[in-house]
Amino acid sequence: MSLFPIFAKLQGRLVVVVGGGNIAAGKIPGLLQAQARVRVIAPQINSQISAWVDVGEIEWLEKEFASADLQDASLVVAATSIPAVNAAVFHAAEDRGILCNAVDDIANCHFYYGSIVQRGDLQIAISTNGKSPALAQRLRKELEQQYPAEYAAWLDSLGDVREKLRASSDPKENFEENKAILHRLASPEMFSRFIRSQARESASTKSGRQAPGTVYLIGAGPGDPELLTVKGTRLLAVADIVLHDSLVSAEILALISPRAEIIDVGKRAGRKLLTQDEINSLMISYAESRTTVVRLKGGDPSMFGRGGEELEALRRANIPHQVVPGISAALGAAAAAGISLTDRRVASQVLFSTFSRSPEHGELKWSALTADTTLVLYMPGSDYAEVAERLQNSGLPADLPCVIVSRATQAQQQVRWSTVGSLAAEEKLPAPALFIVGRVASHQVAELSESFWTPRELETSRQPESIA
Repeated sequence: MSLFPIFAKLQGRLVVVVGGGNIAAGKIPGLLQAQARVRVIAPQINSQISAWVDVGEIEWLEKEFASADLQDASLVVAATSIPAVNAAVFHAAEDRGILCNAVDDIANCHFYYGSIVQRGDLQIAISTNGKSPALAQRLRKELEQQYPAEYAAWLDSLGDVREKLRASSDPKENFEENKAILHRLASPEMFSRFIRSQARESASTKSGRQAPGTVYLIGAGPGDPELLTVKGTRLLAVADIVLHDSLVSAEILALISPRAEIIDVGKRAGRKLLTQDEINSLMISYAESRTTVVRLKGGDPSMFGRGGEELEALRRANIPHQVVPGISAALGAAAAAGISLTDRRVASQVLFSTFSRSPEHGELKWSALTADTTLVLYMPGSDYAEVAERLQNSGLPADLPCVIVSRATQAQQQVRWSTVGSLAAEEKLPAPALFIVGRVASHQVAELSESFWTPRELETSRQPESIA
């Protein structure tokens, strides 16, 4: 059965709620917000409903439900845990031509309560025709992120402009012109401008000077724009300026607002365009004059992206900031290769590492490496032979499987299956690329569960103290 969606004006109309417990109490606030006259029918009521009765916001009839209780009612809500009572309320409403909702009782409903996103006068109602309240709730949460609380004040301002246009011109003569103006004012770009103006006014009122904007460290993920988080996508659409790494995909850069300033602060052919200190200074400087500053980083900001240094710089400068996580390149590469990093048949732990390390930290210790470890090696560089040599010097056998994944999840993605010993002969793949080393990196994982090296073999293997 198809439903007819409406938004009803209940101001001054009588709505009867049958039931005095938590179920009924959950339905009353929305009715009060709509300025309905609420009458509760129940032998007993809980403390919340009692509080509303005490201040005169609702009426309570201390009795069992009877059909006559629906006299003059516009709507009725059966909010009890007794199916027979709910059915009696529904049939009484049916006889009187009154719409009834029986909570969580589809058979005894004329209408359903939708999952509501409310921002002032903006209301978005979601219904699944009673089939999946869980889906409706999930969609509500997503919409709450997509439409933040500021939409309430923005809608008020749009309403003011509409009324002024109606009052200052002939609605018929200037219809198309006014329509174009109102549609332009309702655009995402105008919402962003409204947010910035509100922030400036608030800061000016409080301190006489403009408060700093917020810096968002956003993980762009491995490259597929559909793997960018909802929050990250929304922030890119309203950003004033974006400082991005060079390897962030063009498809993700295309999601940035056309009015935003975009600055590449990454590397080109191994050469840094800016030092880390210069990037930190740019973030702080732009936050002093812009409302929404985005630092867009490949993968996840917390994985080998120097995000810790940037956060520390923002904290020291007292700049508001947030981290928006992204899908790490390791997870994108594993998905691209169709493997599980922790396949329980051959692997019980994962070691995330990088072949390129800062000089102050020296060489990397491999004490955590065991037979059931999956090694994910970020930034392996262009000398695969050196990587292969050091992996084997660390005790890894030449026939241990390895997968090279280049530009994971992107249109140019390449996946190459190899072994540690064969890496030196492999053609170099375009960056960003990473290695997944271990028994999970094989087409025949099941056959490897009892093969290759074991912890005992690892202990007796030739192992240097460290590897760069």
